[in-house]
Amino acid sequence: MKFELMSLPFAEAALEPYISSETIRYHYGKHHAGYVNKLNVLIEGKEYADNPLEYMVKYTNGAVFNNAAQVYNHNFYWLGLSPTNTTCSVALSDMIKRDFGSQEEFKKQFLAKAAALFGSGWVWLVLKNDGKLVVEEFSNADNPLCHNEIPLLTCDVWEHAYYIDYRNGRADYLENWWKLINWKFVSDNLADAQNDPMTGYAQPCNENNEICDYVDKMQENEHTPS
Repeated sequence: MKFELMSLPFAEAALEPYISSETIRYHYGKHHAGYVNKLNVLIEGKEYADNPLEYMVKYTNGAVFNNAAQVYNHNFYWLGLSPTNTTCSVALSDMIKRDFGSQEEFKKQFLAKAAALFGSGWVWLVLKNDGKLVVEEFSNADNPLCHNEIPLLTCDVWEHAYYIDYRNGRADYLENWWKLINWKFVSDNLADAQNDPMTGYAQPCNENNEICDYVDKMQENEHTPS
């Protein structure tokens, strides 16, 4: 299997002014692409070369792991960003309140861990095996898959993610990155993890089918005073 660089889910300049097109060209076009190319070189002719990316992350080590995990992490990072406003699903919002106290407290904890992470790495919103949400930080290419946990959201705090736009101002980058989170992606990850196709979003379901009609009706009932 030859891995390919994913297509970005938005235009190169779509995240401006928070993340510049120049950063995208280097972060995505150079760093991310470099990990993909290096991984393909490393696995060529190997017995495990036909396995999916998740297999490489969980069951390899050394250079193969480093490049596979960085491909996986970057894929997750880009999918977790959106140039348009998005909202949490009802299920995700309820779990954030349950496990962090409030959305603001969740943001505070996430950004604090991201700001404090020494060196290079990633910060994740993770669904633990006991069903609770936690914020975890991992150095270098490490990620939740390696620990049999379910990733929902990640932030890249390697310097190449922000140095062009913010120089050493990691805290400024983090504050603006938060404005770009694709909560629909995060909510979808939670719903998939719970195997719950009826986990509805805070916004209406806009497709014209029976499931969407049911979701819309359920949401209407949730917001109707008893």
